[in-house]
Amino acid sequence: MRSSHHRNHHARRLLCLTALLCFAAGGTAYACTRKAAVPQLPELPAESLAQPAENGAQQSPLTAAQAQALLDDPRMILVNRTHPITEDYPVETKECGSATAINKTLQTEAAEAFLSMQAAAAKDGVDVRMQSGYRSVSYQKKLYDNKTQYYRDKGLSEAAAREKAAAIVNPPGCSEHNCGLAADLNSPEHTDLTEGFENTEAFRWLSAHAVEYGFILRYPKNAEAVTEITYEPWHWRYVGPENAALIQQSGLCFEDAVAVLQKLAAGEKITG
Repeated sequence: MRSSHHRNHHARRLLCLTALLCFAAGGTAYACTRKAAVPQLPELPAESLAQPAENGAQQSPLTAAQAQALLDDPRMILVNRTHPITEDYPVETKECGSATAINKTLQTEAAEAFLSMQAAAAKDGVDVRMQSGYRSVSYQKKLYDNKTQYYRDKGLSEAAAREKAAAIVNPPGCSEHNCGLAADLNSPEHTDLTEGFENTEAFRWLSAHAVEYGFILRYPKNAEAVTEITYEPWHWRYVGPENAALIQQSGLCFEDAVAVLQKLAAGEKITG
């Protein structure tokens, strides 16, 4: 578990980068700019990352309205066990998966961003493929119910079967795949969705360039206590190029980034 000092350091960095990005964009209404270059944010001296107030709280130039605008960006939706989405969540999809993909589509904007990213990787001699994308909530329910039944048949109680199933398959509405913005990626050199993917040229390329196309590594190392998901080098999440640059440079996992923005939107001070 990270210390509060370490977390607050990254939180303060996020605030400054958020504010800088807002001001550079000319406001808080972000446009969809997949083809535009990701803003190059200058390195900030340590003393500029926070401005201590008399009460010890950290002052941020980011207003509550600006923080709320970031949270309202539909690409920034948080989906997990405590933030499920409903079955009627609107999703328009486009196919972008490989021939062997289980679920071949993503939300249209995310799919187009992936295809652009895939083409750029190919120019560098790297083969990146989308193996699993959008799953409807009803499809997720079928997967979860089937796994629960498997454990019932093993003799587990209803509660134990559901708990065991949930450790392998997210309950319906609790998987990022249900919003159509999450992509499980692989390559011919490593087709399995396992940690071994981190040793591939595809993963190294993604780590260097995915942010340019709006994707972040959703479940990074050393964030399991917050995300409640083990490290998954194959799982990438589309949030848009501007937001991806912001989150990557902050050093925060997605849950922590959203939590900081929620506090600011509520008018709270970030202490540290």
